[in-house]
Amino acid sequence: MNEYSNFPSSNRVEMDHQVKLNNRKSLEISGVKEVDSFDNEEFLLETVQGYMIIRGQNLQLKNLDVGSGNVTIKGRIYELSYIDETQGEKAKGFFSKLFR
Repeated sequence: MNEYSNFPSSNRVEMDHQVKLNNRKSLEISGVKEVDSFDNEEFLLETVQGYMIIRGQNLQLKNLDVGSGNVTIKGRIYELSYIDETQGEKAKGFFSKLFR
């Protein structure tokens, strides 16, 4: 029996979202729903707090635990940013570049 067995299956337990950056070389993120795309310069993650973009150099996905929503990325981190729904034009421009 797990700790969520008392909750009805229709109720979804919301995950916490935490970001831990260590010396711009290692990034640990919790609350990740999905890794939408990635390469050695950019990651696009869907988190419980919205879409997140990580940009850098020599980025590598070191750990992905889908069950707990944890992701670890190593490399030189230059930028972390969120795409909010209120920034529709910026998000639209990013996605149009992504899916050309």
